[in-house]
Amino acid sequence: MAPETVTEHADPPQSGELFDEFERRLAGDGAAQALEWLIAQQGETGDYRAMFEARLMRVRLALGMPLLDARSAASLPEAEQGAYQREMIEAARETGRLFLERGDILRAWPYFRAIGEPDPVAVALERAANDREDADGLIAIALQEGVHPRKGIELVLAKHGMCRAINALGMFPIQRDRDKCIALLVRALHAEIVDRMGRAIEAEEGRRPETRSLPEMMNGRDWLFGEWTYYVDTSHLASLLPYAPETDDEEMLGLFVEMCEYGKRLSANFHYKGDPPFEDAYEGYSRYANALLGNNLDENVAWFREKADAADPDRYGDVPRQVLIRLLASVGKYAEAAAEMEKLPQELQSEPLTIPQLLSLAGEHERLRAFALERGDVLAFAAAAIGQRNAQ
Repeated sequence: MAPETVTEHADPPQSGELFDEFERRLAGDGAAQALEWLIAQQGETGDYRAMFEARLMRVRLALGMPLLDARSAASLPEAEQGAYQREMIEAARETGRLFLERGDILRAWPYFRAIGEPDPVAVALERAANDREDADGLIAIALQEGVHPRKGIELVLAKHGMCRAINALGMFPIQRDRDKCIALLVRALHAEIVDRMGRAIEAEEGRRPETRSLPEMMNGRDWLFGEWTYYVDTSHLASLLPYAPETDDEEMLGLFVEMCEYGKRLSANFHYKGDPPFEDAYEGYSRYANALLGNNLDENVAWFREKADAADPDRYGDVPRQVLIRLLASVGKYAEAAAEMEKLPQELQSEPLTIPQLLSLAGEHERLRAFALERGDVLAFAAAAIGQRNAQ
């Protein structure tokens, strides 16, 4: 996108004195000098939008282009087109920088977006306070434009609460810093449970526990959980737990386990039935997170294998087995993952890795060789043959 396509709200109309002075300078010094004066004037008064446009007019004047029509740049010789583009980029960069120095991220962004340089805006967003009046505009830049997703989630959480923040994580195709977005919400929800449970304990016992471990807080305090007692909106917990398989961070996995243990203590009124292997979300995601942590690994893997084998494929499809395969691959059980993947239809045999990739990682060169011959896969055959030779 060319910088001259920047769109933002116009500043208030200029005064007649400015117009009169421009005409005097134009008559006395010529067009180029009059534009130089106008650029400086607009910079001094903080009208950076007009300063940007005046800079473009200056270069168009020098190149013999219509002053208000950038389209004619296409007819310029290649060298002059390059000069024009360089001036536009520099003008946009300088204009955006001036707006950022003024703290006006919303008006800076169109200029940096136009030249494909989001990093200065990302830095400004990181430094921005969460209680700014223009937070919704910053959220749009951070999340919808993908400039700083983690900050966007942070802003949503601060202004609109946990429900909107979790919805935002699911709504936008966040890839950049996705793990940090998940971690932000996990920490926030865990802290909310700790705080509210701590207040309940303080009200009952006269003192708030020093620990921030949910299992330690719950230990020996069955009275914390009545038929209708809960400490955070259970829909928030149910919405966040499915992100557990996406992380390999031990701290986050530990917090997921703690929140699952908390969920298990809730009455049946707050247990929601899902699909296999997560019919009981608190049990299923606890086992998944524990497996990723290496806790009771074989037992937890066996639990997911039983779920995959028992699930009705006509009702639940191949999802339970795909969950098992992803878990096996995540904990380094590549050969087992390949064996389970071979039970799937061929069009599904690619996530998170293909069967040849899994067998290669497992060092199962003979199995990889047989698979390659069966499928006519010359690349897999070459990998198997080289692997066998290197292993000798």
